[in-house]
Amino acid sequence: MKFKIDENLPTEIAEILRSAGYDALTVRDEALTGEADSRVMTICQQENRILVTIDIDFADIRSYPPHLLPGIMVLRLSRQSKRQAILTFQRTLPYLQQEPIEHRLWIVEESRIRIHADGEGEVGK
Repeated sequence: MKFKIDENLPTEIAEILRSAGYDALTVRDEALTGEADSRVMTICQQENRILVTIDIDFADIRSYPPHLLPGIMVLRLSRQSKRQAILTFQRTLPYLQQEPIEHRLWIVEESRIRIHADGEGEVGK
């Protein structure tokens, strides 16, 4: 799997993914900082990369239908600190081996993961 880490998340998340054997780039790596959401998603589609972000706009399945995209993971954090983002993401890492993320929207909260799959609606974790 290939991932793109949005500019609103710590670059350490890309490092965590790389350490786990995944291909991960950041928006900063590709000089896409400040680009519109639609441009970032277009690049993700071209590169077949799953977007990891805290931008709740990407959770709008009407604007970003999961079944038409490589995949989206939106972290919903109670505190938007670097530490909280890293801890929350680290807890989701094992689920990448258990549950498909391709063509799905994962809403990752500190205590649960909600998954919208291929127009099927929401499934829980």
